[in-house]
Amino acid sequence: MELYTSVSYELSERLTKRYSTSFSLSSRLFDGSIRRHIYAIYGLVRIADEIVDTYRGGDSLERLNNLEAEVARAMEAQYSANPIVHAYAQTARQFAIDSSLLTAFFESMRMDIDKKTFTKKQYDEYIYGSAEVIGLMCLSVFVQGEKERYESLETGARALGSAYQKVNFLRDMKSDYEERGRVYFPHVDFHSFDDTHKRAIEEDIEADFVVARQAIDNLPRVAIKAVRASYYYYYALFEDMKRADAETIKTRRLRISSPRKIALLAKAVVRS
Repeated sequence: MELYTSVSYELSERLTKRYSTSFSLSSRLFDGSIRRHIYAIYGLVRIADEIVDTYRGGDSLERLNNLEAEVARAMEAQYSANPIVHAYAQTARQFAIDSSLLTAFFESMRMDIDKKTFTKKQYDEYIYGSAEVIGLMCLSVFVQGEKERYESLETGARALGSAYQKVNFLRDMKSDYEERGRVYFPHVDFHSFDDTHKRAIEEDIEADFVVARQAIDNLPRVAIKAVRASYYYYYALFEDMKRADAETIKTRRLRISSPRKIALLAKAVVRS
């Protein structure tokens, strides 16, 4: 099964890289000993995202539930005929990733199927399950079994995942509403979204980044360059959003150019 496992990790890497050029760049900075395990986590996340965001069949919930059940079976048997699930199961077992994190993730994905607006409580639950737990899964890989180090970095990892997701929500506000009728920010109507709403959201995101920054410098060597590169990317995007007005956010998707991404990557390498 060694060959199959190796190919499964390769497919997770390929899937992840095809979907995100920014993550593809920063992920190269992970130490070789953990890189494939990060791809395994993001590969599983990606196929769940596909079910709830782009699949147009009427059985999205059934497919998502089937995926969750397949992961559970793979964790038990340490094998799946789905290579992406197989790679994740290998990684989750090796690094003792808490199964409750995956449960919370799938709960958030189910919210994406039928929810169009969110209360503050639902929003917080969604952020935890869709983003913070991904940071905690990765942290399990980073610390490689060091429980005390995991606990010391847990708050920062959650804050970083939260900040990234909220930046994504702000960046994708137009497409989320136009393509899915969805607004994640609680008590915000797309058509009446204005600079006052935007500033309140930005203050919340900034608070997450402040907490996250305190943890990044204490990450293990195997992860610090890659995480710092992703932080530089997201914070640069966030700064661009802060300079834009609410109407711009509602009408176009802000991006970081490829040359600028390379510059931010280099900055992370030098800084680390």
